[in-house]
Amino acid sequence: MHPETLAIYQSRMADANAGAVVPPISLSTTFEREADGSFPHGHIYSRSSNPNRDLLETALAQLEGGFAGLAFSSGQAATMTLLLALRPGDHVILGDDAYHGTPALLEELFHPWGLTYTRVDFTDLEAIRSSIHENTSLIWIETPSNPLLKIADIQAIADLAHNAGAWCACDNTWATPILQRPLDLGCDVVMHSTTKYIGGHSDVLSGALIFREDGDFYQRVRRYQTLGGAVAAPFDCWMLLRGTKTLTTRVKAQSATAMQLAQFLHEHPAVEAVHYPGLESHPGHAIAQKQMTRFGAMLSVQIKGGSDAAMAVAGRVQLFTRATSLGGIESLIEHRASVEGPNTTTPQNLLRISVGLEHADDLITDLEQALNALT
Repeated sequence: MHPETLAIYQSRMADANAGAVVPPISLSTTFEREADGSFPHGHIYSRSSNPNRDLLETALAQLEGGFAGLAFSSGQAATMTLLLALRPGDHVILGDDAYHGTPALLEELFHPWGLTYTRVDFTDLEAIRSSIHENTSLIWIETPSNPLLKIADIQAIADLAHNAGAWCACDNTWATPILQRPLDLGCDVVMHSTTKYIGGHSDVLSGALIFREDGDFYQRVRRYQTLGGAVAAPFDCWMLLRGTKTLTTRVKAQSATAMQLAQFLHEHPAVEAVHYPGLESHPGHAIAQKQMTRFGAMLSVQIKGGSDAAMAVAGRVQLFTRATSLGGIESLIEHRASVEGPNTTTPQNLLRISVGLEHADDLITDLEQALNALT
């Protein structure tokens, strides 16, 4: 089935009580045994499984083309649980441009625990190859990257990982399974901050891992999901399932608008650089064309005049909301370096934009008036 159909079909559940079309929310934390001690519906305790979580995990696995999904209380909880399934002494390779919470986890939590890691430019395959050690167990891809939208060649990097006997994971939050399917390109695991596009309305915090196939690594992570207990709540799963039903329509519309904004910003005299893989001038454009169906709804723009000019533009917009996050129906803008803190490597004149569902002309007019005030 096509993604549009899968998103609807996989979120259905037969309701024996009332025949409800929309799956009911199952808030029960525990489930009744039969007289012989068996569990006829497969559920024992909600930390282990829940009807709403089962539905969500199945739907996400179907959308990504994977064997199974695991839903967590946040994207960070999903990433942390995956890293916990590695061993002290293992080595991880991560891109030099990535969501700042991922290297923070590695540095503050897992490095003292015994993991080592190397950050390299993921647009340089030779740099990745030369960073692989005998103890490299995981290569973590993020493409498009946050916040510079660098494009990594998923298939080529997955091949490097597998040739070295390592796992390959991809943070697919920005692309979503509608635009990019890393499991089809050789990745073993996909991570989503489902808070973002899959939820789609900035009102639910959650994360997910989707595995390409069964095996020891998957079983270990699944066991840690239950032991650690950082699982998605039933109501959150219900909200996320609702989000999957409109995911395709939302992401296609947002991506089309983002392209128009990128083209406008690329031509504006107050703009130093636009980072958007849909532009032919983007260094990763050809690879993005190969592995993405569209170029996404995220873009970053560097403003001439430094940090003060960037903050001034963010302060003048009227339709964009100045807020951290992305993937919702409302357009957001933020000065990313100030969010990431004193150790950031993000350019001080960079604004990160998450494009929502407003009309493109209105968003362009808003950006134009904010930028024109600089000139």
